[in-house]
Amino acid sequence: MPDKKFTTTSGIKIKEVYTGPSEMNELPGEFPYTRGIQKDMYRGRPWTMRQYAGFSTAEESNKRYHYLLSQGTMGLSIAFDLPTQIGYDSDHELAEGEVGKVGVAIDSLKDIEILFDGIELKNITTSMTINATAAILLAMYIALAKKQGADLKQISGTIQNDILKEYAARGTYIYPPQPSMRLITDVFEYCSKEVPKWNTISISGYHIREAGSTAVQELAFTLANGKTYLKAALEKGLDINVFAKRLSFFFNCHNNFFEEIAKFRAARRMWAHITKELGATDAGAQKLRFHTQTGGSTLTAQQPMNNIVRVSNQALAAVLGGTQSLHTNGYDEALSLPTEAAAKIALRTQQIIAFESGTTDTVDPLAGSYFVESLTDEIEKAAQVYIDKIDAMGGSVKAIEQDYMQQEIASAAYQYQNDIESGDRIIVGVNKFTQEEPAATNVFRIDDSIRKHQIEKLDHLKAERDNTAVAQALQNLQQAAKGKQNLIPYILTAVECYATLGEISDTLRAIFGEY
Repeated sequence: MPDKKFTTTSGIKIKEVYTGPSEMNELPGEFPYTRGIQKDMYRGRPWTMRQYAGFSTAEESNKRYHYLLSQGTMGLSIAFDLPTQIGYDSDHELAEGEVGKVGVAIDSLKDIEILFDGIELKNITTSMTINATAAILLAMYIALAKKQGADLKQISGTIQNDILKEYAARGTYIYPPQPSMRLITDVFEYCSKEVPKWNTISISGYHIREAGSTAVQELAFTLANGKTYLKAALEKGLDINVFAKRLSFFFNCHNNFFEEIAKFRAARRMWAHITKELGATDAGAQKLRFHTQTGGSTLTAQQPMNNIVRVSNQALAAVLGGTQSLHTNGYDEALSLPTEAAAKIALRTQQIIAFESGTTDTVDPLAGSYFVESLTDEIEKAAQVYIDKIDAMGGSVKAIEQDYMQQEIASAAYQYQNDIESGDRIIVGVNKFTQEEPAATNVFRIDDSIRKHQIEKLDHLKAERDNTAVAQALQNLQQAAKGKQNLIPYILTAVECYATLGEISDTLRAIFGEY
């Protein structure tokens, strides 16, 4: 944006970056990146405005994606339903009552083709919130990109692929930790060669926070998990200066405005030191890049319009903290999936911050504030205590197996709830400033008939496809899983002949077992 005038409304010229008289002269874009990973941050380019969406069938979600893109969304962020997340097709008995409810139902490559109908993958970035079945969904995305004729070296996006936080906080795991880690490092290795612009993992603190952790625990456990992924990839012989460039993070942003900003600043500084200690010399491999989502668990069903203010406050903190991409929640999400009206106002919230607030005109505007700098240091110190403890246990996998992270999160959640119930912590409209309200009427409901529709599609697919090729592909995958080969090419072959997500997951269950 070379011709943009950077002045206040009174005509005062705004410098790209402000420094203090002494130790605050650390600059953005320089190690340890406390002040931001780019020299010019949003003056050079705004963050990516994503809206997390996916519900019902691929057909319905495709309509929402076209709508969001028409409203100025810059990237898609896909929510998958529970059966898809835990490796069951829509016709599985355990899928009953869950198909299409918390995200879109994906049973095969056929659904992915419908999901992105009329959308060129080479022109967008896509974030996929999927973990246990991440390798399969990535294979489907790659298969579609190939069918569209896209250059795989150029397609970009992110796959969450972070299984450790599933054991610690969220619960959508399938296999035991060790084979799960193998699938993750297989994705690292495959993408570094075949899809080099793809972010192969989004190490997620979001769900740790949603499960009830404090900001310090979210930061500590997320970076500890990140450290475990780095070590696993190094053990596989991968070059940290190559694969660490494709790691990204996913943080929550809650209501305590300054604590959240300080958390993001501390995260960058801590990760820079962690990667450097493990041998990263390339600046790109030392930089913590992150996506932020406003805090779903902070939204209230009582007086839901108050959530617009909460989301604005949280979104502004994420921007002042230097996020690379942002999703803002719909005000009605405590009641249902967001309606179209709520999704639009959530997106407009980001656009108002970007183009009207002036916060993007200079880099790290709160740097040098005695409070913010001190809080950044305090959060770093407190998070480091947790990381040292986890290191002493032998890393995140061991800490999770010993139930350490789970217990710490549960204890923090209990304390938080006690504070609300005692009135020590005020939630407007919930335990103070309350009012009688009529029941919400305009909520977004997903019909159970979707499962029937998905089952019909599955039956049709199985009658049409080359079942001999499917059986052979699954057999080859099973053999590879018994050995040490990278499994992604085998999964891709199975996906391309329309093996289903459930069939591929079951093939791996037979070898890896269930956790």
